[in-house]
Amino acid sequence: MAENKDYKVYVDGFDDEEEEDDMEDLRVTLDIGDGEEIECKILTIFDLNDGSDQDYIVLVPVDEDGEFLEQTDIYIYKYFEDENGEPSIEMLDDDAEYDKVTARFEELMDEADDED
Repeated sequence: MAENKDYKVYVDGFDDEEEEDDMEDLRVTLDIGDGEEIECKILTIFDLNDGSDQDYIVLVPVDEDGEFLEQTDIYIYKYFEDENGEPSIEMLDDDAEYDKVTARFEELMDEADDED
């Protein structure tokens, strides 16, 4: 698992009124330190469907044209919004939680494939 770092997230076009289907137009810039930034699209925001209030976000790096990079990693983080609706993310630092989150994400991807 990746080293736990404090990431800053900047979301362009974020609006509380956005529908989930419009998330594909949002860009997230991850400031991963040392002056390096990665621009990503939001693939999805989901919960574990277990009654907890914790949301998770899946980010996919994109090129300067906003196209998904080929053969790239995805990034999964805990997702929060403060009382003003400002988004923030946090690394998953627990192996058991990471396993649950990735299993749920794979389940969601399988459901999406079945719908197509």
